[in-house]
Amino acid sequence: MKEILNYINGHFQPAASGNTIDNIKPSTGEIYGTIPESGVEDIAQAVNSAEKAFPLWKSTPKEERSAILFRLADLIKENLEELAMAEAIDNGKPVSLAKAVDIPRAEANIRFYANAITQFSSEAHHMEIGAINYTLRKPIGIVGCISPWNLPLYLFTWKIAPALAAGNCVIAKPSEVTPMTAYLLSKLAKEAGLPDGVLNVVHGTGPSAGDAIISHPKIKAISFTGGTKTGQYIAAKAAPEFKKLSLELGGKNPNIIFADCDFDTMLDTTVRSSFANQGQICLCGSRIFVEESIYEKFRDAFVEKVSKMRVGNPELPETKMGAVVSEQHMNKVLEFVELAKEEGGKVLTGGVQVKLEGALQRGFYIQPAIIEGLSFDCRTNQEEIFGPVVTIMPFKTEEEVLKYANSTKYGLSATLWTENLSRAHRMAEHIESGIVWINCWLLRDLRTPFGGVKDSGVGREGGFEALRFFTEPQNVCVKY
Repeated sequence: MKEILNYINGHFQPAASGNTIDNIKPSTGEIYGTIPESGVEDIAQAVNSAEKAFPLWKSTPKEERSAILFRLADLIKENLEELAMAEAIDNGKPVSLAKAVDIPRAEANIRFYANAITQFSSEAHHMEIGAINYTLRKPIGIVGCISPWNLPLYLFTWKIAPALAAGNCVIAKPSEVTPMTAYLLSKLAKEAGLPDGVLNVVHGTGPSAGDAIISHPKIKAISFTGGTKTGQYIAAKAAPEFKKLSLELGGKNPNIIFADCDFDTMLDTTVRSSFANQGQICLCGSRIFVEESIYEKFRDAFVEKVSKMRVGNPELPETKMGAVVSEQHMNKVLEFVELAKEEGGKVLTGGVQVKLEGALQRGFYIQPAIIEGLSFDCRTNQEEIFGPVVTIMPFKTEEEVLKYANSTKYGLSATLWTENLSRAHRMAEHIESGIVWINCWLLRDLRTPFGGVKDSGVGREGGFEALRFFTEPQNVCVKY
């Protein structure tokens, strides 16, 4: 049994209440550890420690803050194997994916902001009357970072790195469903020399620990990634306190395929963009729209590839499809498959629970599903499923597919496949999403703004956008 502890003021400790939550291993369905069930008292302790640490941390030269973050990035790299296996055990994702994507990206997040803070410049404005204005960027103080379960260390570091680099002290809550790598990172942070109280990692559920973070009057900004309903709750509760908010929420992303695409590259990428991390990535393309003239060719080739995908033990290096994160989530995904059938959809492959043998027989496995025959505006095509389920349907014209693509309340990302340069730019301009990938997917430059429109969120992360979020601008005017 692995006991996870809170990290507050440089110390590892249980919840003040002494209560714990069971940590479930998705590949076996068994309890393999415990998590602190933290609440108001634990958050208060974390805030007190952050309040004491903030004056020194904000005045620490940015070069010293940068050096500490670089050491932390080095430690993540040195512990790649342990962190990747922890991710596979805790989340159910293939260890090969964690080694190739999640842990290297976590390292890159820390390294990027360790460098970016040394390049973060201020502005100056000259006035002809004989005055100059310059802008100071000051750390906010104590900020809350709440990260999701699908990319545990990847998104945890994406939040805390710019906050720490900018000189803030952080109260961070990883998902209680996948807390292990955040716990391991807190140990690495101490080893890297991050001063006590600067980073506090508090574990627990949203209604207890999460709510205490967003409610605390001394926490002045909240960065949250998760479900849209939770984001609405956070926004409603934080608004009267005038807290800064960055909310990266749900997605129902279109994948638009024109007949003039590079078919083989598109097909291989579409398999990945549909089912990477068991479809549990907010950027996965879950609605696939294919130009009518190649629809049957695409459908047959896509079904052939996906039907050969096999789920298995996420801890084995050869596994490409692991378990979904929890039994509750598995049941939700399977219920959507049944809903699709009720709405007139035809399941071409998958969409069933997979029972493996031995110790894995109680694990949470789903065979990837492809569904056709649905209307663009049915519930299956409008609501976020967040699992290994995609729908496919044909289209005739640009106008028609734009109507389909923009029909949901979400607007996080979109993928577009065409060799027609004019069409690519024209379509990208009219797609309602924060990100458009043309002839690629999940190709990320960390300097670029990341976030969604409509119900997919508020604000932007990434690059200097995140450093701006975690600082307050102050204008100074000098007359000479």
